[in-house]
Amino acid sequence: MMSGTLFKKEWTVGDLHPHVFAYYFKQWSNYSMTFHTHDSIEIMYVISGGCAIEFEGSAAVIGCEMTLKKGDFVILDANVPHRLTVDERGPCRMLNVEFDFRERDAAFPSVRQLALEDEMVAQLVTEPSSYLFLRDPSEVYQVLKSLVLELDRKGNSINMKAELLFAQLLLAIARLHNEAGSEGANPIDRYVKQAIEYMHHNYDRDIQVKDIAASVNLHPGYLHRIFRAQIGSTLTGYLTALRMDKAMMLLRETEIAIADICDYVGVGSRQYFHAMFKKYTGMTPIAYRNALDTQILDVRGQIIE
Repeated sequence: MMSGTLFKKEWTVGDLHPHVFAYYFKQWSNYSMTFHTHDSIEIMYVISGGCAIEFEGSAAVIGCEMTLKKGDFVILDANVPHRLTVDERGPCRMLNVEFDFRERDAAFPSVRQLALEDEMVAQLVTEPSSYLFLRDPSEVYQVLKSLVLELDRKGNSINMKAELLFAQLLLAIARLHNEAGSEGANPIDRYVKQAIEYMHHNYDRDIQVKDIAASVNLHPGYLHRIFRAQIGSTLTGYLTALRMDKAMMLLRETEIAIADICDYVGVGSRQYFHAMFKKYTGMTPIAYRNALDTQILDVRGQIIE
């Protein structure tokens, strides 16, 4: 990695907000750039095909070249000499966004406030490198695409929606950065985390332990053992607690019919849902919702007098 930091330290001192200089889609074919720099941070995202990004070395810094394929992207600090190369094997389609942070009135948190609120953002903005290479499962691209389309609609100006999308972009990149840093440390942690994410994304469906295990490419018995060792709960127990917590939230915060809530949390039988809910909370769903008229619920859904 090159010396320096990804974001300037002063950006985390004052309350600064994103300013986008340029953004564009471009398909390159059999092309080699000369080394060049930008006065802004740049994101180079590969939509399809492949390319190579080379960073120029100096007396103090060793040069580096990396190959990017679909779903890979690089973030590089301002004034970092680099060049793009696309060989004759095929075209490379990219989305580039160039930005920095400046003082201005804004409705959404500054980069400093985001870093204070989220530890992963704090790690990203203080990354001790001039560039960062990451692989994206698709979340970053979807946010990037939404951001540039919104900027197109508003003539390259950052409005409230674009500000929100930019904050979402930083959070998504920070999460990938955090996951990439921990991948090699303990693969068991990664499997458990992926299993939890799968349950949170699919609790409304009729999923079983075998489905959760398949999502992380592990044998169900092995995943069950490492999950219980790490979390202190079985996969089924975690999924049940997740579903009941969602049911409690729906009973508190919505007017969805009690008879329908079982479908929202992936429990096909209404009778079984009522039995599960009573075992988990000590109350029937009807009693739980009726209690809201006379008692206060804390943020965890526990009744307090």
